[in-house]
Amino acid sequence: MDARIAVVYYSATGNVHATAEAFAEGATETGAEVRLRRVPELAPAAAIDSNPEWRSHLNETAHIAEATLEDLKWANGYAFGTPTRFGNVTSQLKQFIDTAGGLWEAGEFVNKPATGFTSSYELHGGQESTLLSMYNVLHHWGALIVPTGYVDYDISHNAGGNPYGISTASSEGLPSKDQIKAAKFQGGRLAQIASQLAPLRSS
Repeated sequence: MDARIAVVYYSATGNVHATAEAFAEGATETGAEVRLRRVPELAPAAAIDSNPEWRSHLNETAHIAEATLEDLKWANGYAFGTPTRFGNVTSQLKQFIDTAGGLWEAGEFVNKPATGFTSSYELHGGQESTLLSMYNVLHHWGALIVPTGYVDYDISHNAGGNPYGISTASSEGLPSKDQIKAAKFQGGRLAQIASQLAPLRSS
């Protein structure tokens, strides 16, 4: 398989991280090369320390390499993950994406498939608008958006039925087994599409 997948995410307390790992696992199981990358934390230490779960998760995932522009250039498929902040992408992920202007100008993202995933505290806490906001960037990049849709209806339905991307509610705890299954399925699907589109990048 010619797929090289970058799973790039920001997670404060672990929900998005768990989904990111499932994406990476699903892509790896198809034979893809995968880089799991977290974006840098921007919040001040005082804010992080005010929430023990936030501090704990940051410490527990310190071993995961931070995303770089080289990771974006290397990959031919992307999965971007973020908590929702007032129905939008977190500043941490957005700041990283905003540094990619040079790659966009060079056409690095054209015809590369990409998808998104998110988590909010409430079930209806802005998940769909967060994913749609993220996809605005992909339109500008000329990337090919890979929504979850209802490609496998049972998998999508059991995971909550969001056709825009995998989404979870942290008020219900860490992602459920069905949501992890859906993320693995979507990660594998992204890798398969990236492999199929790879020849377009070299022609």
